[in-house]
Amino acid sequence: MNPPEIDENLVIVNPNAGRKKGLKDWDKIAGLLQRAGIKFRSEFTRFPRHAIDIATVHIETGYKNLIVVGGDGTMNEVVNGIFLQNRFPTSEIKLGMITVGTGNDWGRMFNIPRGYQEAIETIKKNKSFVQDAGVVKYYHGENESNRYFLNIAGIGFDALVVSKANKMKNSGKGGSISYLKSLLTSLLKYRHTRTEIKIDDEVIKNNVFNISIGICKYNGGGMMQLPYAVPDDGLFDITVINKIKKHDIILNVKRLYNGTIASHPMVETYRGKSVFIDSDPAIHLETDGESLGHSPFTFEIIPKSIRVLAG
Repeated sequence: MNPPEIDENLVIVNPNAGRKKGLKDWDKIAGLLQRAGIKFRSEFTRFPRHAIDIATVHIETGYKNLIVVGGDGTMNEVVNGIFLQNRFPTSEIKLGMITVGTGNDWGRMFNIPRGYQEAIETIKKNKSFVQDAGVVKYYHGENESNRYFLNIAGIGFDALVVSKANKMKNSGKGGSISYLKSLLTSLLKYRHTRTEIKIDDEVIKNNVFNISIGICKYNGGGMMQLPYAVPDDGLFDITVINKIKKHDIILNVKRLYNGTIASHPMVETYRGKSVFIDSDPAIHLETDGESLGHSPFTFEIIPKSIRVLAG
């Protein structure tokens, strides 16, 4: 027999998020939660992927209300924990966020305030929205893995940029400026890749620079690579940037931020429920800002599966 459901919130804190703002600001955040009358138990992450374990174990014991104190990567781990547990349907678990990360692109989509007091007021209002999620199968060498995500997956150039940006973040130099710097320096070494993309029943073969696949609009600290994304339509939005000259990329960086990238002649956009990608040589993947493995990839949409507390 399962233990009874637990009424209080489980707060999962990443102390390293936002250049250690998670740790520095925790006492302030905890005080604001207490003053707002929000009952909670807090758990701190201690290593990569720890939030997956924390979420899975505590949901199994009866927690259905989760609050993430961290960034997009911490949120991604908690979402993976939600999908790995077997106690409740995933859409019955409420997921709130207090952002202390450097990118906070998922929170942008749902108008989650950056201020702690305002974010806690959003949680207390308890206005929920059930969004889609995605799952991707990928490889490390010969070993297949999978990962759930709720924002955007980047393949090719974007995965290289994220890998560089994460190294800068780990050295205490995070933020959207660091992401832009990583983008520009990555141009020096990146090459286009011959890629086959199958979106539902449509097959596209081309020399590809970058592919974005996702549910929401923003990544990279405010870029809009999927400007038409609707988070509960049961479809992935896909943006493919085909072979493009490097100087053309630099001249069009502003398009990534104002949402007009889709109108560039070397860019194609699609929608679909499933996506398969293979390439020669292999290309790499990131989801929600977390660097993962390499191709081939298989993506599947999971409609209306994650309940979030929105602004």
